[in-house]
Amino acid sequence: MQRLKTREVKIGNLIIGGNNPVRIQTMTTTDTMDTEATVNQTIRCIEFGAELVRITAPSKKEADNLLLIKNELQKRGYSTPLVADIHFTPNAAEIAARIVEKVRVNPGNYVDKKKFEQIEYTDQEYQEEIDRIRERFTPLVLICKEHGTAMRIGTNHGSLSDRIMSRYGDTAIGMVESAMEFLRIARDNDYHQIVLSMKSSNPQVMIEAYRLLVKHMQDEFNECYPLHLGVTEAGDGEDGRIKSAIGIGTLLSEGIGDTIRVSLTEDPEMELPVCRNIIERCQRTDAGSQEDAPKKYSKPTSDIRHQSSYLVISDTSKIPVLTPQDFECFGYSYNAADDKWNISDQAADYVFCNEVPTFSLPGTLGVLTYYKQWEPNCMNKQCFPLFDILQYIEQGQYVHHETKNFVMMDANPNAYPENVRAAIFNQLQKDKTAILCLFSARPQAIEDIQNLCYEFFEKEIYNSVTIIVDNNSESLEKALIHYSVEAGSLLLENLIQGVCFGFQFGVKNEPIETLKSQIKSLNSISFGILQATRKRISKTEYISCPSCGRTLFDLQETTAKIRAVTNHLKGVKIAIMGCIVNGPGEMADADFGYVGSGVGKITLYKNKEIVKRNIDSEVAVDELINLLKDNGAWVENNG
Repeated sequence: MQRLKTREVKIGNLIIGGNNPVRIQTMTTTDTMDTEATVNQTIRCIEFGAELVRITAPSKKEADNLLLIKNELQKRGYSTPLVADIHFTPNAAEIAARIVEKVRVNPGNYVDKKKFEQIEYTDQEYQEEIDRIRERFTPLVLICKEHGTAMRIGTNHGSLSDRIMSRYGDTAIGMVESAMEFLRIARDNDYHQIVLSMKSSNPQVMIEAYRLLVKHMQDEFNECYPLHLGVTEAGDGEDGRIKSAIGIGTLLSEGIGDTIRVSLTEDPEMELPVCRNIIERCQRTDAGSQEDAPKKYSKPTSDIRHQSSYLVISDTSKIPVLTPQDFECFGYSYNAADDKWNISDQAADYVFCNEVPTFSLPGTLGVLTYYKQWEPNCMNKQCFPLFDILQYIEQGQYVHHETKNFVMMDANPNAYPENVRAAIFNQLQKDKTAILCLFSARPQAIEDIQNLCYEFFEKEIYNSVTIIVDNNSESLEKALIHYSVEAGSLLLENLIQGVCFGFQFGVKNEPIETLKSQIKSLNSISFGILQATRKRISKTEYISCPSCGRTLFDLQETTAKIRAVTNHLKGVKIAIMGCIVNGPGEMADADFGYVGSGVGKITLYKNKEIVKRNIDSEVAVDELINLLKDNGAWVENNG
């Protein structure tokens, strides 16, 4: 798939779009008025690889101070472009546009208002509001045009204006129209140094919005402006990386995206290696000669599969013989005293192993093993065979399980001769017991599996599909990105119903404890990806903003504290927001919110409604627990 052709936009000495590389950026977390701290953190970000650095400018005084920051950076020999992050204050934007190389405005709150009011607009009233936006936004456009300053029109799912919400609702098309209104004004003034973004804390919403934006730009303007990709309020640790990799990686793999930022509730320099890993995994590659290019099959117009459960298969094949203690790696703990298994919310559905365990298994667990190991255990109701596709189609030579047969198939279109492919499809059309385990070692693995699934649909084959992803990266951090991009994108397209992650990283003959630690990590990643794609909820979800100069408390420390006391609340979504700017809007997807409302003060929300205002931060976590209890969302943690 070719990369989307976009206009080139110049940001200082950097060019975004066109055939230029995908650029990486981050945002400082210091107080913008602390010039020394902001300069030092900006330098650290640059040295970690940032090609742009964004700095918050919520009011005129911070915008003015950008000049001191820029001058000090230049004095120290740094010319990396700076971006001013503007929210509510057009005056601050107009000051910043004369100083830094780029300004970011949010069309949801730059002129429009967000008061969570539902107002019915007539067409005339709606147009009058757009005219008001034009009047207030045009001066910034003209200043940017005069000073050669670029602009990002950055729509956020959670901060759509009341006007947009009233007409379009809480939808991806509302996000697109919010940006298009501002883009039309810029174009009317012959100003084109524009980058756009469509951010959401939900990767599926974010992906849909970017795809729609591309279509609308192509339909209306016959061209596209560069796109800044990001999943907003992604959180921290493993979850933040998974969400970001799924959202950003899916679009980059489609050829969409010119610059990216991974929003983690961590120090900003920690975002940059994640950016690089995502780009490395999704880099556009030559798919080969035209002779190698298979026929392309079309995606069905509606979802054919309606899956109620999604499988996790834990690969323990590197452990020669499993013991009951080993099962803790994938969510099962054995209590020898009462001879019972305890099953966690993140317990794998199947374990793939070389030798079938001889001890009693948890009743919810299936054992998956190669055919030769399965055959002598075929009477074991918890044991299922794994066939190679060529074994599978040799009907006369192999016994098959009566209900479930796992079948490995290479999705590479050139893996099998045409007569073999025909035999495969013929057998699958007759057999509903086959659970397909698809893989591809090619760089375009996502496209290979997508295309094969579409071919199945065309031939009316609707068997369940699990993806097998092996990885030989030198680190789990890189492997996580690979799993998230490949499996996440296919889950969002409703093409697969299960995941199995294999690992080849590390050294050979690793100690058994190291292997068990890796299996545990892969199990956690599997459930994290299913949760991020909203396919299977197994834990608490945190929507946590990255810290910035507006933040009113230590976000990392507070997030860790809240996580420690609420991480057993399966399915509850808790937003942790550093300030009122990102608060009630950006946490649109959350059940409960913990938002900084002043120095040492916290306001608690249920959905978008304020429940308790300006609580002392010392007692705010306890008050959050009380709020959860009052609304029936709290259960005691007995584990």
